Amino acid sequence: MSKALVAVVGRPNVGKSTFFNKVCGKRISIIKDTPGVTRDYIVADAEWCGKEFTLIDTGGIDTKTSDPMGKHIMSQAYVAMDMADVVLFFTDAKSGIVSSDYEVANVLRTCGKPVLLVVNKLDNFEMEKVYEFYELGLGEPIPVSCEQSKGLGDLLDEVVKHLPQSEGGAEEGAIKIAVVGKPNVGKSSLTNKLLGFNRVIVSNVAGTTRDAIDTPFCRNGKDYVLIDTAGMRRKRSIDDESVESYSVLRALAAVKRADVVLVVFDASEELSEQDVRIAGFVHEQGKPSVILVNKWDVIEKDAYTVNKFDEKIKTDLAFMSYVKTLYISAQTGLRVDKVVDYADEAYASASKRISTGTLNDVVSEAVAMNEPPTSSGRRLKIYYATQAETNPPSFVFFVNDDTLVHFSYRRYLENYLRKSFDFSGTPIKLTFRRKKEDAQ
Repeated sequence: MSKALVAVVGRPNVGKSTFFNKVCGKRISIIKDTPGVTRDYIVADAEWCGKEFTLIDTGGIDTKTSDPMGKHIMSQAYVAMDMADVVLFFTDAKSGIVSSDYEVANVLRTCGKPVLLVVNKLDNFEMEKVYEFYELGLGEPIPVSCEQSKGLGDLLDEVVKHLPQSEGGAEEGAIKIAVVGKPNVGKSSLTNKLLGFNRVIVSNVAGTTRDAIDTPFCRNGKDYVLIDTAGMRRKRSIDDESVESYSVLRALAAVKRADVVLVVFDASEELSEQDVRIAGFVHEQGKPSVILVNKWDVIEKDAYTVNKFDEKIKTDLAFMSYVKTLYISAQTGLRVDKVVDYADEAYASASKRISTGTLNDVVSEAVAMNEPPTSSGRRLKIYYATQAETNPPSFVFFVNDDTLVHFSYRRYLENYLRKSFDFSGTPIKLTFRRKKEDAQ
């Protein structure tokens, strides 16, 4: 990644995520007065005075925790510090220095990175509360109130002073790949396997990943951004005011901004209504996609197992007949090396543009092989077609009367285009418009 990295660290509930959202200009990190809400680190681009950098929000560091999840969170924060070019150490003026602040400060003094000590929650800027923070031995504390946006400009001025030279723009054109599915189907394990290191928390506890987590990577000279998302539960099982409800909304938003979506199913479970609903949402958003059946290593198999799974997916996901299925194991790495190749193929299909001449030759051929339907003595006439958009490929057919287009003939034309141009992996859209001179 060419942009400088700025990591925001500190113990739980000191305002890290509030700062992150203020600087990035949108609600990317979940904010709630509950320690441990941010579990993995979250990445977003930011800019100040013409200087671009990437901000990393981390989970709260609790050095005394014996909870396995707390240890995971702490290890992720240390990974972020190790990756960063500049570290912002957030503390809380209202509670003052606590023992874990001293312990984190001890780590930061030897990290070899520029460290800025931030004293947050100074709503009235009572500077006498700042003095004790000199004891941490990290230089002059920078007072702020993230909630009220006080002092943030001064803090960001200091941040950009310490940024290394950045080329910028290296992620332009990167293909964004979102990983979605129900909780605990192995999305984070797959993400870690694809990236080659423990980027996100992996746990048998359903719902471990709460945020959509972006990680840039490069493969065979191509740039990608992998987006691991929270597991999508059925809406009625989620409290609308809960942190998890925000997470699911963010997962849905991740699908909307993705270029390709990996829909992950669990081979050890029956394909559920929620699996179908998630796939349906991806289809409705017009996203090219790949179905990944994970945990293929844990089920008993015979010569017919794949065929049975294929038939089940074909039946339940009849609306996504274009999608390709890959049977993988994120745990053992089985066929994981093919995942990005499948994503590339789906994205290439979605980006395909057909010339108007070639398209109309194929449409004429389709009409000759199967004449359009008639209704009340009138036959549908297709004058010509053109491709209006890509991602997904969208085609406009100019006809004498759009009300004569039966759904079965629409499906026939879609299948004929798919067969002719290989749009595997992506939905396509067909729109029929009446020519003005034919309007009644």
